[in-house]
Amino acid sequence: MFRRITAFFLSFLLLFISCAFADQFDEELDIEEIIDLSEEENTSVQQDSNGNPIITITCTGDLTIGGDNFHKKGKKFYSELTKNDDNINFTMANVRDIFKNDTMTLVNFEGTFTNSKKVPTNKQGNDFLFNIDPKYVNVLTDNSIEAVSLANNHVMDHGSDGYEETKNVIRDAGVVYSNSEEIGVYYIDGIEIAMLSYLCIDRYDKPYPPYDNLYDKVAADIAATKEKYPIVIVSFHWGIEKYYRPTENQLKMGRLAVDSGADLVIGHHSHRINPIEQYKGVYICYSLGNFCFSGNDRPDDMNSFIFQTRFKVDKNTHEATNMGFRIIPIRITSLKDRNNYTPTPITDDMKIDGLISTLKDNGRKYCEYAVPEYPLNWKD
Repeated sequence: MFRRITAFFLSFLLLFISCAFADQFDEELDIEEIIDLSEEENTSVQQDSNGNPIITITCTGDLTIGGDNFHKKGKKFYSELTKNDDNINFTMANVRDIFKNDTMTLVNFEGTFTNSKKVPTNKQGNDFLFNIDPKYVNVLTDNSIEAVSLANNHVMDHGSDGYEETKNVIRDAGVVYSNSEEIGVYYIDGIEIAMLSYLCIDRYDKPYPPYDNLYDKVAADIAATKEKYPIVIVSFHWGIEKYYRPTENQLKMGRLAVDSGADLVIGHHSHRINPIEQYKGVYICYSLGNFCFSGNDRPDDMNSFIFQTRFKVDKNTHEATNMGFRIIPIRITSLKDRNNYTPTPITDDMKIDGLISTLKDNGRKYCEYAVPEYPLNWKD
């Protein structure tokens, strides 16, 4: 059942444009509440024996759907869409129940909801640009995807107009979004989950007045947000494509986010799975890899995973306590030999063991605080 959410966007426009899209900033992150109350009760929030809410948050890597109006690419994705009677929900058919049985699902939406063919000069040399008709925004709403991060290297594929249209389409659908200039907050049963997201890649040491670099900006933004909200999730688009491990910049930024008040750190961009750290009790997922990826019908690694975690929220103090995590190993396709853009849980034990071994091995090699295990089920 599609859960009606109470969503609101906490918007702050830094004096010029944010770290992902421009050069100048206002002095601090200003937060202003806009609340839309809903009478519909959401049953996805559980309670412990003392009546404290327990929420389940699901996170995935890149959701990239559609084609490319500029290069005339993406025919294979649209061929699959046609095979499924123009029903975009074919993409989520095998994970929909996972999303519908949690409290909130957060994905990285890497693309645009627009039919525009206009492309900025600096993007015209790109191999691929992503867009899909806004009418397909129901891929989010029909499948219980309540929140998206919009700080990545494809949201500007059709310029500022395409980006604004994308935000408007998502907002009008009732889905929460966040980027480096707007904080998204998902509100449910009196619980507020705040989200920030940043495009990093090569921007860590770039000046962001009044901040000396992106590290300082991120730290200030998170600290200001944590002062008002019990749960703060920070998404980073970072790393090197096809790397199975985080870089030194990622390690530094991820731990800085935790030191600044983040309750969960989610990463993506490398198209590969990366290890998870538990630093000061907080999980840092350096990369969840691809999730639903229309950019390649035969990528050389189609394995990935969905991350889930739970928080208990004290009913009196509203303080959140992490209750552990689990992963759901997936392939980004339901087919053996090619990508049909339908993420599907892996059931083969040998393949699951191989995926977990990759995470563990790279964790031991590259992550000081790597989690020792990757549970597939919730612990009692």
